Amino acid sequence: MKTQAPSGFQQLINSGKPVLVDFYAEWCGPCKMMKPILEEFKTLVGDRASVVKVDVDRNPAAAQAYRVQGVPTLAIFKNGQVVWRRAGVMSAAQLQEAMRPFL
Repeated sequence: MKTQAPSGFQQLINSGKPVLVDFYAEWCGPCKMMKPILEEFKTLVGDRASVVKVDVDRNPAAAQAYRVQGVPTLAIFKNGQVVWRRAGVMSAAQLQEAMRPFL
């Protein structure tokens, strides 16, 4: 799981491999709950998908570009497009189900 800088972020989300992006903030309690869930999710999907965390306080341009209004916001990108998006804490199983059509 990576915390991505905006330049590498663009390259990653423009690949054909689906990418789950967690828009989060260090001060956010629910965001802290997502860390072990994202690790479990990564174990479930393996190399078929990437998982990236984007700190909205350090990357406000990314947060603004993708209209992130609350954290955590989870989005799946494929070929540079947002193909799925939800706000709030989700289980690894729910994330895996959301990712399934894009693998």
